[in-house]
Amino acid sequence: MFAKIDKLVPGGQGIATLEDGKKAFIWNALPGETVDFTITKNKRSYCEGVATKIETASSHRIAPKDECYLATSPWQIMDYDYELEQKRELVKECFAQNHIDVEPEPTQTDGKDFYYRNKMEYSLYWDNDDNQIYPAFHERGTHRKVPIKQSSIERTEIWNKASEIFAKLNAEHAEARTYQSLLMRCDQQGNTSGDLFVNGQPHPQMPNLTDSLNGQEYSYSPNGFFQINLPVYEMVLKEIQNHIKTTKVLDLYSGVGSIGLSVARDKELTLVEVNAAAYAEMQKNAEGTNANCVLAKSEDVTEYIAPDQTVILDPPRAGCDEKLIAKLNEIQPETIVYLSCNPITQARDIALLKEHYAIEKLTPYNFFPRTPHIESLAILKKI
Repeated sequence: MFAKIDKLVPGGQGIATLEDGKKAFIWNALPGETVDFTITKNKRSYCEGVATKIETASSHRIAPKDECYLATSPWQIMDYDYELEQKRELVKECFAQNHIDVEPEPTQTDGKDFYYRNKMEYSLYWDNDDNQIYPAFHERGTHRKVPIKQSSIERTEIWNKASEIFAKLNAEHAEARTYQSLLMRCDQQGNTSGDLFVNGQPHPQMPNLTDSLNGQEYSYSPNGFFQINLPVYEMVLKEIQNHIKTTKVLDLYSGVGSIGLSVARDKELTLVEVNAAAYAEMQKNAEGTNANCVLAKSEDVTEYIAPDQTVILDPPRAGCDEKLIAKLNEIQPETIVYLSCNPITQARDIALLKEHYAIEKLTPYNFFPRTPHIESLAILKKI
């Protein structure tokens, strides 16, 4: 089936309108291209698919680095400058759909578009032909595992260590069905930590890793929450610090405390996190500071919000709870710093705040090069 691609959508696919009016969301396709594609999901009003032949190629198309690119990093098909431009445009569109006219800053990057991930989880694939186990990813849009021989988005220390573990499994004649996956993580110095997850067994305890961000040292579990791309994350932290002018700072959805402790450890700082494991690590990271660590849902402790304060928001993909947005509108703290992994819900939330707040700066950051994922930092100032 043929389609002419109009643009990219936030999910990462190219979108086209077919002859019958149905919308098609197509992987491996760029704006302006004419493609032949195979349908992977067919609904009444739309379909999804993968381009199998490029009839008319975009001038921005390049050859992907990895055979497994569709599973791991489907934007390997475009030149890097174009990726940065597209991410800025997608953030702008998300806000426009919420009736906010804003010009985002250029997408920020450290320039490293491969070998950046400090965490990777591999599935295990059993090859019946040679009776060997191979690392694998799931084919996009399916549950089918695809064995891989090269992956270029994780740091080389992770791939090398994972390769050693797979070689050991094969030397011991292990069976892939015994295991759920292999998790590997490394710190900025290249030290690795991780383990195999055995089916039906609790996840093993893995040695913590440590890294320094903006002068603050953090300990974190390989299986816990910590940012995937630390050099770009540190760029964000330095930008956030530039906008903290108050003595009081409230860091909501704070995880292990890496934002608040990095940018406001010398302030009157309150950190709020609901996940017990992350909270325990936050307490360790906050040792030696005066930070107040709170184990709770961010929307359940709105009494901590004050007018003479900077509030930091870093919510999950679903965005902020309505109760929290309502309290921010009621109390109107001086500055709101909103870091988001989903510009769609970020724009929705900020639209609910626009009666009292203006966007001083909106900046996309390329935490996940060669993928459609976008981190967006908004600085909101009380009107």
